[in-house]
Amino acid sequence: MAAKLRPRMEEAFASKLEAILGSINWLRGWKIEQLFGPKDVDCDILAKVPLPRGGEAELHVYCRLEMRPIAFRSMADRVAAQLNQSVSTLPVLALPNVSVRMAELCAEHRWGWYDLAGNYEVDLPGLLHLHHTGTPRVHQEPRKSANLSTPEASRVLRSLMALENLGKRWTQRSLQLDCQPAVSLGLVNKLVKHLHEEAYLEVLPDRGFRVREHAKLLFAWRDAYRFDRHERRNYFTLLRGKAIEGALSKLDVAANGLAAYAAFSAADFQAPHVHQPKTWLFIKKRGIAHFEQLLEAKEVDSGENMIVLIPDDDGVFYLGDRGSSGRPRMACTNLVQTYVDLSHCGGRGEEAAEAILTQRLNSEWKVIGTQ
Repeated sequence: MAAKLRPRMEEAFASKLEAILGSINWLRGWKIEQLFGPKDVDCDILAKVPLPRGGEAELHVYCRLEMRPIAFRSMADRVAAQLNQSVSTLPVLALPNVSVRMAELCAEHRWGWYDLAGNYEVDLPGLLHLHHTGTPRVHQEPRKSANLSTPEASRVLRSLMALENLGKRWTQRSLQLDCQPAVSLGLVNKLVKHLHEEAYLEVLPDRGFRVREHAKLLFAWRDAYRFDRHERRNYFTLLRGKAIEGALSKLDVAANGLAAYAAFSAADFQAPHVHQPKTWLFIKKRGIAHFEQLLEAKEVDSGENMIVLIPDDDGVFYLGDRGSSGRPRMACTNLVQTYVDLSHCGGRGEEAAEAILTQRLNSEWKVIGTQ
């Protein structure tokens, strides 16, 4: 049961809805018929809004001081069973702040939403579309229970999202054992709890769990990911083409899994789309001297044709992708790692990341229906 709103917050939610509707110049004749207290409908505000083609839409507004995504799913299912839905009836969630994740879930469940800053999304397909975002928050967002930007959190997320683990049933212990380098069971517990609350994971009947929304979870990691933590060095080599590939194969053997094609160069093998003449690599710091020797590479301030990223964490090498051509070559970063790196490395990185997403990841996720 939702906590009872304080009278001042009741007034704030009602006033904000009035302000939103009143700010739309072409919208006339709207009215709020019911505000909190005894009511015939299971909502906190009932508003009626005239439609451009005649008739009116009902907005059934549910006001909460806070709402976790997993709790919203349950509420949305309950409301769907109770609400006499028609094309002109829309449930609407009102919160002090609406996160990106909550807005995604509202769209998924065909809910509208608004917050006390005046951001909103009200969509009745073919009838009414009201939208505004970008106004800064006026209330502090509840502190998140986990930080997805740390190297340790990234190790857990790579294991969960790697295509090699697609559809896998996890326990916290099995997830801990899969992470490379190792993480604590306490960290896994904290992250799994957070991801479940955010509705990225689903609990299975045998008390295990699995990822339920791979794309949304990947986007959340992408947005939290700290690409700037990797040290970047620029190099120039006179070697070209096959000579570079051959030298890197030797480096791969010597580095024992701690060197890999990264970013654009990984994408060249995994989902060719953007032509980028520079060679991008992840190399563990202790392998730099050997790299410089094998590639006859010199560090430069400009005019580089090789970009070496010294990772802040060895997790970037998790499940290196060697392809299926049978031709020996140095490993690429795992597809999800390639995607997040491209999303942050500038240039045409976002375009190349989109190619990884559409050509490789989406098709695999669709197979098990957890996109």
